[in-house]
Amino acid sequence: MIVKNVPNDLSSMRLDKATAEMFTDYSRTQIKKWIEEGRVLINGEVSQPRDKVYENDQIELSPKEEQKVSWEAQDIDFEIHFENEDFIIINKPAGLIMHPGSGCYDGTLANGLIYKFPELINIPRSGIVHRLDKDTSGILLVARNESFRNFFINEMQERRVVKKYTSIVIGSTLGSFSIDEPIGRDKNNRTKMAIREDGKDALTFVKLKENIGNYSVLDIRIETGRTHQIRVHLSSKKLPIIGDKTYDPSRSIARDTPEELINIIRGFPRQALHATHLSFNDQKTNNIFSFDIPTPNDMEELLLELRKLI
Repeated sequence: MIVKNVPNDLSSMRLDKATAEMFTDYSRTQIKKWIEEGRVLINGEVSQPRDKVYENDQIELSPKEEQKVSWEAQDIDFEIHFENEDFIIINKPAGLIMHPGSGCYDGTLANGLIYKFPELINIPRSGIVHRLDKDTSGILLVARNESFRNFFINEMQERRVVKKYTSIVIGSTLGSFSIDEPIGRDKNNRTKMAIREDGKDALTFVKLKENIGNYSVLDIRIETGRTHQIRVHLSSKKLPIIGDKTYDPSRSIARDTPEELINIIRGFPRQALHATHLSFNDQKTNNIFSFDIPTPNDMEELLLELRKLI
């Protein structure tokens, strides 16, 4: 894997053209093919050749002729929910980073995947084809071969993969609604995302599952898979996720919250967001694969406290 940041003079250029300018050891034809295969990523996201790049965007290139992963195998604790010859379904615990990178050199899911499935060293990103944030838990698919990897990436790009989440947020709401706001890098903080007119399209569907006083449990489905999408969209609607230090740094508390509950909410160690469901068509039979993983103990315990004290 080769990683470079987009320079100022290539900002607003198409991904295929900018990548060809940045990685001159490879032909434009090779690079366009690799983009279509999901081997060229913008800020960790699978993208289209026509997508725009901007200054300081991180471009990751995994050339086909090279060994794709050089990280060491490590025994990392995570649950394997399902596996077959084409893919693995993981129940990712909160706190586990997806793959090595700046500031995190080992102890990641990628290291653990290579330990449990050594053949994944020959698949880009150890077979990881979509992401969950470090402190988001839940269902995650890992490809075991190139054919399925390319198939699944195409299904995601065509928006035929169904991803659902459960979240506990500060604030109350009614019924169902959608959030259709483009997302891009925060201009003032490159580690954050923000709603921007020049960002990538992002669509989130939200359904109220339960109101608990001035807190809500939400069922969420995302049509797109932008970095931090759910967290940014909910925060923009004054429904920040409990425990989200990035998009609710002041650790908001809803009105009329009992004093003994304030410390519990502010002490929740990660964003209360869990990927509960993943479904897609089988590459070979066109039957539907559907997987569900219930919310973990920490979120269930938080819900118990909310229901008990409000």
